[in-house]
Order: sequence, then C-alpha cells, then structure tokens
Amino acid sequence: MAKARYLIPAETFRCEIEIKRSRFITTIAMTDTPEAAHAFVAAIKEEFPDASHNCWAYLVGPPGSTDRIGLSDDGEPHGTAGKPMLTALQHSGLGDISAVVTRYFGGTKLGTGGLVKAYTEAVKVAIEQMTPAEKIDWTQLRVTFAYPLLERVELLLPEHEAVILDRQYAEQVTLELKLPQENLSELETRLTDLSAGRATLEHPE
Repeated sequence: MAKARYLIPAETFRCEIEIKRSRFITTIAMTDTPEAAHAFVAAIKEEFPDASHNCWAYLVGPPGSTDRIGLSDDGEPHGTAGKPMLTALQHSGLGDISAVVTRYFGGTKLGTGGLVKAYTEAVKVAIEQMTPAEKIDWTQLRVTFAYPLLERVELLLPEHEAVILDRQYAEQVTLELKLPQENLSELETRLTDLSAGRATLEHPE
C-alpha cells in the first residue's frame, strides 16, 4: 500500500555552487508523474540552452521510490551525474521530486570521482536549503445522523483531521467531510459506534 503522506518540495527551488570554476546550478521541483518530470526537465533545458550539461534525475511516489524513476548524464561520462543525483534524491526523505543540475564548464576537468562528488553535493545542498511541504492523500465522506449527536460528532472530527466542507439540515444532519485517507477507517468506526449504527456513511465520487 502506498504511503498516505510524505514530504515533497513546497515550491520550485534553485541554488548554485562552484567547484574548480565550474558552475553547478541545481533546480528542484515537485513532479508527481513521469510526464511532469520530463516537462520540468525540458523547461530547464530551454532556460539554459547554452549550458555544458543539463543532467537530471527524478522519482515519483513516496521517498525512496524505485519503480517510477528517471535519470540522465546529458553528455557527462556514464554514471557520473544522473545516478548520483538519483541516489541523493532517494536518500533525501522527499517524494515526487525532480532535480536538474545545470553545469557551465569552468575549464578544469574534475575526473570521474570528482564529477560524482560534485553532482551529489549539488543536489544535497539544494535539498538542505529548500522548503518541504507535506503531501496528504485526501478523501471525502458524507455522514448523516440525528440532531442530538451533532455536538459529539463535531468534537470527534478534529481527532481525525476531518474538515467540514458543507452542512445540510433537514430531518437529520448531513455533513460533507474531507480527511486524510489513512484516518477514514477509524473515523467511520467511531461514527458507527457513536450513533449505535444509525449514522449513514457515504463516499461521494
């Protein structure tokens, strides 16, 4: 089962480091599909068309994901850019993340080991400086119950991070709720127990 919540980049972030006169410009973004990741890479390449290299890596899904990933050395020696960048992403504690490291060659060759270290550092520095946000898998629940239960139901909702989207007052009270998917089962159980099985629970499409 996929992880219901995890950290992702809050916004597109960019920083730069210099190693032996070569500039390494790292751009990080949240991309939750491979298509979004490739579009992000294309946009950075268009922004820096004169760069020596635009190396990239991405992972889609929870932190450490290995099933939906991508990488490219973009002309650097094989295995010296994309792979260490991806490794840094997989150990970052972040999901749905793409990184492009734009290099402007400074005239001094770094060697295979030096390149691996440089691209790893470029991504790590960006991850350390960027702002993360929490991604939550939200779901909705419609619950209908008798009026005397309203106050007790309202007190129960914050325990499960449930937010009331809409209220309807007719013969009974109907609440439209939004809450994290991971809390749904427990809230349904609590509502059923609270109403002695009389509450109606529905999942709007």
